[in-house]
Amino acid sequence: MISKGKGGSNTKTGLVFEGKTDLTVFLNSKKDYKVIDDIVFYKNKKVAEVFKKHSFYRFLDKKNVNWKELISKKILPDDSIYVIVNNTMFIIECKFQQSGGSVDEKLQTCDFKKKQYQKLLSQLNMEVEYIYLLSDWFKKPKYKDVLDYIISVRCSYYFEYIPLYKFGLPVSK
Repeated sequence: MISKGKGGSNTKTGLVFEGKTDLTVFLNSKKDYKVIDDIVFYKNKKVAEVFKKHSFYRFLDKKNVNWKELISKKILPDDSIYVIVNNTMFIIECKFQQSGGSVDEKLQTCDFKKKQYQKLLSQLNMEVEYIYLLSDWFKKPKYKDVLDYIISVRCSYYFEYIPLYKFGLPVSK
């Protein structure tokens, strides 16, 4: 794992990048975790909720948040997780690349998208973290400026996997 230019290891305790992530599958594969109907349990205690794409808006509906009054167009997270203990919604966008293309410019939209999610979740007094999960393609020197930009606007990125501790979730020994 590399984030902000710093190295790490041990993919057993992190969300592994496989082109598209699936938090539910990943968490269900971890010791002491179980996900039932988008609710994440650790040792049978509710610790989080997970959402993909449109299920994020079903969550907003349950919380009586009318997204149409707050933003003009839906934005769909690849994955997201609301962690109860830190009252934070982590928006995870996966970007996989094997050749140049439009994904390059999409990385520059994190500030706008994070602000849109903040609008959506402000009524719930939730914090928002916006994280890119990137393939190794983006380690190339030509991405240095855009990766620096991501950090400068208080978003973050990881290559290949995100460690569970980033979310504030417990890690089994």
